[in-house]
Amino acid sequence: MRRFNITGTCYTEDHYMVDISERIAKIEKLVEEGQYITINRGRQYGKTTTLYHLANKLSDNYVVFSISFEALTKDNFKNEKKLAYSFLEQLQSKTEFVDIKNLNDFVKNALNEKLSLNAAKKEIAVEDFDKFLSIMCAKSSKPIVVVIDEVDNASNYDSFINLLRLLRNKYLNRKTTPTFQSVILAGVYDIKNLKLKVRPESEHKYNSPWNIAERFEEKMSFSKTEIAQMLSDYENDHKTGMNVSEISSLIHDYTSGYPFLTSKICKLVDEKNLGWNKEGIEQAVKMILVEKNTFFDDLNKKLEDFPSLELMLKEILFYGKSCPFNLDDEVIEIAQMFNYICEENGRVKISNRIIETRLYNKFMSIDLRERMYGAGDTEKSQFIENDILKMDKILERFAVHFNDIYGGKTQEFREEEGRRFFMLYIRPIINGTGNYYIEAETRDRSRTDMIIDYLGKQYVIEMKIWRGESYNERGEKQLSEYLDYYHINKGYMLSFCFNKNKVSGSKTIKLGEKEIFEVVV
Repeated sequence: MRRFNITGTCYTEDHYMVDISERIAKIEKLVEEGQYITINRGRQYGKTTTLYHLANKLSDNYVVFSISFEALTKDNFKNEKKLAYSFLEQLQSKTEFVDIKNLNDFVKNALNEKLSLNAAKKEIAVEDFDKFLSIMCAKSSKPIVVVIDEVDNASNYDSFINLLRLLRNKYLNRKTTPTFQSVILAGVYDIKNLKLKVRPESEHKYNSPWNIAERFEEKMSFSKTEIAQMLSDYENDHKTGMNVSEISSLIHDYTSGYPFLTSKICKLVDEKNLGWNKEGIEQAVKMILVEKNTFFDDLNKKLEDFPSLELMLKEILFYGKSCPFNLDDEVIEIAQMFNYICEENGRVKISNRIIETRLYNKFMSIDLRERMYGAGDTEKSQFIENDILKMDKILERFAVHFNDIYGGKTQEFREEEGRRFFMLYIRPIINGTGNYYIEAETRDRSRTDMIIDYLGKQYVIEMKIWRGESYNERGEKQLSEYLDYYHINKGYMLSFCFNKNKVSGSKTIKLGEKEIFEVVV
């Protein structure tokens, strides 16, 4: 019986997976054109699975050497001679599985000092390595494609950059000297950023030796249709009665098709018997948001490595900063490379709800741990009755708490921080039971919509800055329309007002069949 897989390569006979044949065909076309290619995506984005199935597809017409730098150590990158030797060793290990006349013996003989090798030191002269590659390509019965995965492991070594230079020169001289049909490099960092890590000085930043390569730009995230196809395969086997279209859309809403997160949700629902319904998906999301795994460990590490990235994400999440999506901005380029952000209508957007909520939780946990903000945890018991959030009371108590503690701050301070304080206040109340997320299209300096899922019930809260009566009325109308979208009749509005003549308090507003409970802070 097949299962959902979140580690290593996915195999069609063992795992439920989306159909990636169209993606494979597009890469194959680049190979046919003789392109050298880079495939750069975030962690656990399906790169290794794509390379495996690509190699199988190419094997009819090409000799494919699929190697990985993951197993190489620091010593392998000590100098160009050692890296060249390691490269040959990896090629040798692959020749037993392909049908090339005399190539296996040729490589073995070369490594047994037919060329100028130092077996004890595991080194080969670069000029002999260069010659060997040309002879290998000339003797091959079919064109050779080299696929190198996990190139990030080479990111701090000049020897790798020099290897790229050698391959680049062979590409440029391909009309006169036998060389590979194609070389495919896969990893998180693109080659320009590898160069950035090796040579951090600005004058070297964009001096990449791999500017001959074609970057594979096609989306590798899963569409709703692709998720539905995967779930249909599962449903055909298990007959759960799930609404495939509805569930695939819900999963996509949370993950935006990020492969690891999509498969993780499905795996949890399947193995934990959570139920293929809205409640089951939400329970799986809640479990993902609180667990420790390598995906989020890597996210935390990237925030430590790139403080400017953390600052940008905080400004977007808490202060509604609108950043133009400009890849000439190094921070935006890095965030996009890790797949933490994407482009929407020319602006930066956090790539999906799960990453966004995990970031909110991380940033707010620091504040809560330091006891700088919030009192929702100490008052939690009075805000829940029969598994229903008493949202009216939560908003009223927050208003008292906010005014008591932060009323003396400057207007600028309160306007920037008010909504963040509410999130800090409510998180302990729903923590462990409910989820929340922010609708990205409403996140700006004047308005933010928070949606809370708590035991199958949704609460929509609009947090906004008071800009006058007419603006407030437009906000009420927008919230009413939002309630229609979520098929609920009551919504909430939290207004931060800095007009000294405005009276704080709460009121209930009727808009047709909709009811809005508003609290002014």
